[in-house]
Amino acid sequence: MSDSDDEMPTLSLHALAALNEFKQEEKQRLEKFEKLYQSAEDDYDSRGINDGKTDENNNNNNNNNNGNSENGYELNYNENDEITIDDFKEDWQLSQFWYADKTANILADELLDGADEDTTICIVSAPSVFAAIRSRPLRSLPTKKIYLFEFDKRFSVLSGKNNFGFYDYNEPLEFRDDLKGKIDRLLIDPPFLEPECQTKSSISAKALLRESSENCKLKTKSGVLKHRLISCTGERMAELMLKTYPNFHITDFYPEHKNGLSNEFRCYADFEGKNWKYES
Repeated sequence: MSDSDDEMPTLSLHALAALNEFKQEEKQRLEKFEKLYQSAEDDYDSRGINDGKTDENNNNNNNNNNGNSENGYELNYNENDEITIDDFKEDWQLSQFWYADKTANILADELLDGADEDTTICIVSAPSVFAAIRSRPLRSLPTKKIYLFEFDKRFSVLSGKNNFGFYDYNEPLEFRDDLKGKIDRLLIDPPFLEPECQTKSSISAKALLRESSENCKLKTKSGVLKHRLISCTGERMAELMLKTYPNFHITDFYPEHKNGLSNEFRCYADFEGKNWKYES
């Protein structure tokens, strides 16, 4: 073995510069996230909200403290925080792939279109859509009863603790009791393209939505149907989606992701909106 065989490989100057740049960007991202987290905590405390427990018991806290939330918690955030989905690094082990900004805003628009102050919205496993809503001035939102359900507890920074619910599709009915049967408009995006994940997510969807079939006929003050159900998932899930959700149709809207996810995604919905029609 020659001496050259024992030498450690070295990075080129260009590769080393790129690595240092990546490390610096990662450091800045983490520092910003820490500041955002602290700002959210300070805002939470300043409004006199105290659930008295750790995040591990967050669902139980919301259940036990919902005596002050008969009409739902209203979304409240500091518009100067400038928090975006890009402040949260994707965790591919959790199948996290953020929507492209245009897609996230289209889905947000459809959830908000025609809603009124009595409309309750929940976004499950699609934090980039919640981030798109949060980027808008509070006064522009027709309703502030907007909730985010996520497995990744980092996103409580995005929604605020009162409007966050821990969600694990493996336990489809283990989530905040105060929101069961209370949701008018739901976007639920199963994180994995597997039949079990899709089926269990549908159990959650049915438990979240208002139970009465008459609710599907109720209209908001602007004359738009209050009920809306959306799910974006792989095209290969189409047969199962249409079987699991009898009122679903495949729409002509194609969701796109920031990092060029190769799987073909489709949008399934039980209504035609301003941004899509049913595929003929």
